Amino acid sequence: MASTRFTDRAVSRALRLPAPTTSYLVHRGLRVPMRDGVELIADHYAPVAAAPKGTILVRGPYGRTFPFSLIYARIYAARGYHVIFQSVRGTFGSGGTFVPMVHEAADAADTVIWLRGQPWFTGTFATIGLSYLGFTQWALLADPPPELVAAVVAVGPHDLHTSTWGTGAFALTDFLGWADMMAHQEQGPLKRVAYQAKARRRMDRAVQGVPLGEAGRALLGEHSRWYETWLAHPDRDDRFWAPMTMSAALDRCTVGVLLLTGWQDVFLDQTISQYRQLRDRGVDVALTIGPWTHDQIVTRATGSTVAETLGWLGSHLAGESPPGESPPGRTTPVRAHITGRDAWTDLPDWPVVGPEHALHLQPGGGLATAAPGGSRASTFRYDPADPTPTIGGRLLSRQGGYRDDTELSGRTDVLTFTSAPLETELTVYGNPIVEVDHSCDNPHFDVFVRVSQVNAVGRSRNVSDGFRRFSAESGAPIRLTLDPIAHRFSAGCRIRVLIAGGSHPRFARNLGTGEPDLTGRRMVASTHTVRYGAASRLILPVADRSVT
Repeated sequence: MASTRFTDRAVSRALRLPAPTTSYLVHRGLRVPMRDGVELIADHYAPVAAAPKGTILVRGPYGRTFPFSLIYARIYAARGYHVIFQSVRGTFGSGGTFVPMVHEAADAADTVIWLRGQPWFTGTFATIGLSYLGFTQWALLADPPPELVAAVVAVGPHDLHTSTWGTGAFALTDFLGWADMMAHQEQGPLKRVAYQAKARRRMDRAVQGVPLGEAGRALLGEHSRWYETWLAHPDRDDRFWAPMTMSAALDRCTVGVLLLTGWQDVFLDQTISQYRQLRDRGVDVALTIGPWTHDQIVTRATGSTVAETLGWLGSHLAGESPPGESPPGRTTPVRAHITGRDAWTDLPDWPVVGPEHALHLQPGGGLATAAPGGSRASTFRYDPADPTPTIGGRLLSRQGGYRDDTELSGRTDVLTFTSAPLETELTVYGNPIVEVDHSCDNPHFDVFVRVSQVNAVGRSRNVSDGFRRFSAESGAPIRLTLDPIAHRFSAGCRIRVLIAGGSHPRFARNLGTGEPDLTGRRMVASTHTVRYGAASRLILPVADRSVT
């Protein structure tokens, strides 16, 4: 116990958190019965305190040891909370078979029934966790029990179809990579080391293969067989996705919800949607968006996110704040990091309403406020056998985030438009929009658009992306809503727009044939045409001076 207390104090100092207030005991390997007879394994972190602050339920598939045991159990037990940390079905000793998301609603409900019967249960509880641990919270909130009083969801999706197929193209590198990780995460130490040494090379080979079903099978072997079922069901209306969609939670949730995400998180769009829907219903919801990727939520962001979580739980579970009063240190519903300025701002809501600033695509690769005259156009050829590569962006993998993407502007399959140096800084809050007077000689095509910032020496860095798959002839202008941002373009920098026919392997390449990704292997190139004029432009939602 002394060693544990020393570690907890050291972690608190490292994360700049208030000191622990109590010791705790850990009861491992508790068996929690499900309605079908399966037993799930959980660990109970029990504070040695006369008056515990409340109970926290954490459910996830990634094991119950470091780092998750630290950031989702020990930190809270050391401050007076009972914590139940449970491995979901089919993972780390829990019975049954792991099929992502399918069993989480029923298993969470059964876990609450068990929780009610425990002699130490405090009568109310909250949920916390990131990513899949966030989805398990939405699964419980789809039919919320009366004892649930608060939730802290970090980078957690509520809709798997939107995550995998929401753009019309399969999110290849994200979910094949995740399937591969899940297939190997319970291997012994030596096998894990051997796997990690080859994982990147194996993934690179797999994402280049067609058809995707066959390539995935070669990577995964007998593991993660559910991956191919995702590939086989691209349509949103397919009932296949119903157990993996917890949109009902956004209609039924009434408890206080803290949402934590990053501008470069793969699930950013869903977190924004969660906030908006809960806020519109009058639910007590707060949103924090940092300059983070998905992985960074449990690395560089940990100090910030844990501090906010402790504040939220103190207010909504432990009752340390008067009803209706914001948690300590929080004055507005939204806290956002302004990239390009490296500063935080407090906002009354999201999105921020402000004026629009339009920049038109110019012949010769310029970007300017005035629309060009005439009827000029440019073309580029997209070849699925040599697809336009992914560089940075909202990925699950460590290759995501803000990256030097200068090399994209030199490719022949990318159109590049760059403004003159800005005379004054320009701060953008919201979703950039790119409208393009576009056509393609192939009815099966994708459009990828990126906004980047170019520095004084000509190096560019990604700011916001947009992507969509099309499956019909289009001669009309297309309109892409890009990723939301809070970003300052500094005076002297230049704004760049990139237009391409794909971003591979973030998104599965468009074969150009309309064949299913699961089985298709024939490839047909396409030629894209972009016409200049008033209809081809970048629209930036510029922040009002009062919020900058």
